[in-house]
Amino acid sequence: MLPHHVDVDIPFLCKLKMTEVKIVSWNVNSIKMRLINVLNWLQKNPCDVVLLQEIKTIDEKFPFSEFEDLGYNIKVVGQKSYNGVCILSRHPMTIEQTKLPGSDHDEQARYLEALIEPKNYSPFRVASLYAPNGNPVHSEKFPYKITWMDRLIVHAKTLLSYEEILVLAGDYNIIPDDCDVYDPVAWADDALFCKESKNKFYELCHLGLTDALRLFHQTGIHYSFWDYTGGHWQKNEGLRIDHMLLSPLATDRVTSCFIDKEPRGWDKPSDHAPIWCTLNLA
Repeated sequence: MLPHHVDVDIPFLCKLKMTEVKIVSWNVNSIKMRLINVLNWLQKNPCDVVLLQEIKTIDEKFPFSEFEDLGYNIKVVGQKSYNGVCILSRHPMTIEQTKLPGSDHDEQARYLEALIEPKNYSPFRVASLYAPNGNPVHSEKFPYKITWMDRLIVHAKTLLSYEEILVLAGDYNIIPDDCDVYDPVAWADDALFCKESKNKFYELCHLGLTDALRLFHQTGIHYSFWDYTGGHWQKNEGLRIDHMLLSPLATDRVTSCFIDKEPRGWDKPSDHAPIWCTLNLA
């Protein structure tokens, strides 16, 4: 089954510099429910690579034609009603992984990795990942979360040994610091913010990966998720759980990183906002 090669090379007609690529990650919380919002956002914000999470559909039901009309090559790893990840690329891409290595028994659709191959520039590697939530902590879901993160750490070590431009992006379901949650005390024992979860995120970063957002915004509140209930969006009571982690070579080339809150305020929004970065490949 692997590797799967997508060899359509469609010209990228947008306002980005010719040497610059824009990569966005977005937990859409059902591509069927958010399709219009995603398409509208991409029309306003042309991107070379789009990493989607929680698409909540099987592969056959993904809206391929709508994204092909925007010039994207598409790879989907779907799952009925739950999870699901996707990579859209305006450049040729070779699929490297359709599941996170380290377990033959994990059937949840949470990881997709590809080598993006822009014309005239060196390839770069991306992954769209949707880490487990882990709640409630005193259930079997939390050990699964920690074990999944351990597998990611092991795989990231391998990827870093390639010394490539690498972007590991998606919904990590981990809040790294107090400033990344509206009420640290209330969330102290939650699976997203408890010590064991945060330590896994730090361990991943300590391998040599850089939190792209904090590279450009070292302080301040930059949430990427607001729950639908309790007026959390209206009160800006959010969490930062969507992250873009960069290898050293990617860090050397990153020129910006930003969370776009605007679509969270649209009609029928995802509870997550898109996070994007730009890389200069020259």
